[in-house]
Amino acid sequence: MLKRIKMARSTYYYNIAHLEPADKYQAVRKRISEIFAQHNKRYGYRRVYIQLRNEGYAINHKTVQKLMQGMQLKSAVRRVRYRSYKGDVGRVATNVLERDFTAQAPNRKWATDVTEFKIGDKKAYLSPILDMYNGEIISYTISDSPDLRMVMNMVNSAIRKVKPQEGLVLHSDQGWHYQHTQYQLALKRNGIVQSMSRKGNCLDNAMMENFFGIMKSELLYLQEFKDMDHFKQELKRYIHYYNNDRIKLRLKGKSPVQYRTLYQ
Repeated sequence: MLKRIKMARSTYYYNIAHLEPADKYQAVRKRISEIFAQHNKRYGYRRVYIQLRNEGYAINHKTVQKLMQGMQLKSAVRRVRYRSYKGDVGRVATNVLERDFTAQAPNRKWATDVTEFKIGDKKAYLSPILDMYNGEIISYTISDSPDLRMVMNMVNSAIRKVKPQEGLVLHSDQGWHYQHTQYQLALKRNGIVQSMSRKGNCLDNAMMENFFGIMKSELLYLQEFKDMDHFKQELKRYIHYYNNDRIKLRLKGKSPVQYRTLYQ
């Protein structure tokens, strides 16, 4: 062959010896891009690394971080918070939780709060209940107004779904909804222990705050929405994704539903 193309053997072997080595991470880069796109740019290198390990890739987390930096794949975080405190309009419960966010089984400790969204000139409000065992959203309501009906629909939906055992703790801030007699009677009738954060102390409800921060950074600030109806549709899709598909580091690389199903 070399004779036919009139190339010296030394030239051929010189070029072979100086060829650039093949990219051994080519397949990994491709899968990283797929995972990043699949989760709508919400995963940083830690979750991408865990997902790769779950799929059987033998790779170091520092390598994943370096590859993602080279590919300019990075998630962003921003946070805002709606305030529902309007003073003492009813009975304020004691802080039973005392920042002990650990739970040994599902439906032993719940957290709730209300957060606000603004799309164009319209506002909407999300009222969810989160299980501290695995971070799963048990129930939620989306409303155009932060009224009592929004919160009551949420808590009644959770009670119908779970049928809570006596002694379940439901923690909130001191928002007026949670001081309302109707809300407190619903908890009492179902054996649920009410707990409230100290006034003005968001750290007392850190797990709920953390969920709102994640959800807003991964949905509200990463996507464009045509209108409020479009946002509400995407919010419902995100909560389903958060419960069933989004892996959490503290849950050993499982989603909330996967973890509950596996370890319950």
